[in-house]
Amino acid sequence: MRPLKTWSILPLALASLGCVSMAPKYRVPEPPVPKAWPEGPSYKGTQGEASPQPAADVAWQDFFVDPRLRKVLDLALRNNRDLRIAALNTEKARAYYRIQRAELFPAIHAAAYGNKQRLPASVSGTGQSIVVEQYAANVGISAWELDFFGRVRSLKNRALEHYLATEQARNSAQISLLAEVANVYLALAADQESLKLAQDTLANQEAAYKLIHRRFEVGASSELDSYRAQVTTETARGDAARYTRAVAMDENALRLLVGSSVPAEWLPEALGSVTALQEIAPGLPSEVLTRRPDILLAENQLKAANANIGAARAAFFPRISLTTNIGTMNSELSGLFKSGSEAWAFSPQIVLPIFDMGTRRANLKVANTDRDIFLAQYEKAIQVAFREVADALAQRGTLDDQLAAQEALTQALEGAYRLAQARYTAGIHSYLGVLDAQRSLYAAQQGRIVLRQAKYGNLVSLYRVMGGGWSTAQPSAAPRAPEAAKREPAS
Repeated sequence: MRPLKTWSILPLALASLGCVSMAPKYRVPEPPVPKAWPEGPSYKGTQGEASPQPAADVAWQDFFVDPRLRKVLDLALRNNRDLRIAALNTEKARAYYRIQRAELFPAIHAAAYGNKQRLPASVSGTGQSIVVEQYAANVGISAWELDFFGRVRSLKNRALEHYLATEQARNSAQISLLAEVANVYLALAADQESLKLAQDTLANQEAAYKLIHRRFEVGASSELDSYRAQVTTETARGDAARYTRAVAMDENALRLLVGSSVPAEWLPEALGSVTALQEIAPGLPSEVLTRRPDILLAENQLKAANANIGAARAAFFPRISLTTNIGTMNSELSGLFKSGSEAWAFSPQIVLPIFDMGTRRANLKVANTDRDIFLAQYEKAIQVAFREVADALAQRGTLDDQLAAQEALTQALEGAYRLAQARYTAGIHSYLGVLDAQRSLYAAQQGRIVLRQAKYGNLVSLYRVMGGGWSTAQPSAAPRAPEAAKREPAS
């Protein structure tokens, strides 16, 4: 084939030198939050703790140490539909990025065609009708934009940041799923324990009511005491029914989150049967606020908006495209590849915008405004994250004292209840004292269960708001997208 002339490959050489980016230089915004967590009485015991490992690097299998809970969480990662949708959205964004990146390179195509046509004498130019044949085969490039001003590259960078944002959205969805499943599991354990307490209380009250009613029938007790004992019995019966309903609803919620049935042997019998969660240190705000997926997502969106400004600016400059092909052509099919049948075409095009009623200027204004919007959203994401961690630390600093006080209160009320029963049996005190002591003890026992659940829930919340639970080795069958690295995904 005849080689292309030197001037015809000049655009290819220029394109290989790269392009000028019109996008503003990206700088990481200064976080609009303090450099340390809040201090005060509510944060007792949370300051000055060394953080040997950021929460984002603590595998969820290490944090949730209870083996049954780990199995439930693993099942949720495999079957939860919301997480599956997030993973599929990541794959779709990755495909869109590949499409956009492909525009940086020429699309080479091959074509072959044949044409046979009869021309009548009136139009043949020879005064006689003739049959014209033409056959061709070529390889070429069609309308490849030479990205001298970085428009295509800016669009590619925007698509990359959108892909990374969906990856962070998937990571954030996993964190939320782990925390939600753990909280429902703990709520189920607490309600199971409360149900057991209500059932034991009901059994004791039924026995006490039968005894007091017999005493009333023989005249050893008043009718009022019999009614009072019946009131506490029916109250306990109502509580048992309420907690039975709560347990069933907790199981339904857990089944929905997991996405499948949960084996009965994996469910907790009581809150006390759940192995304590691993303690984690808060570390510094800089460690937490740069590792949370939702903040990384907001930053990716900000970077995408920044790249879009480059594309909007490049629209003010000429767009240069190239169409070319090389091949062979002949009037006979048998001579298509004979010497002298070489053919080539070279069609560069330049489009210079002149007047468009301000469309390009308006697009640039939209791009700049979008960048400011995403900057504000990024800063708000940091502020929300700081507040969530501070709230979790405030709860952590007070829950231990509150739980210790509740334990002491429960022990004191157990002694008061035993003493009231003894005084009633000895005829020193009325049954009203026994009822008051029993109600107070029952409420204290329920409060202790609630506070223990709150302590576990606070640890789960602290792990979640500090970005823990996503940068870990996942189960092999779990639906997930590839890890988002700070590099372009492979084609």
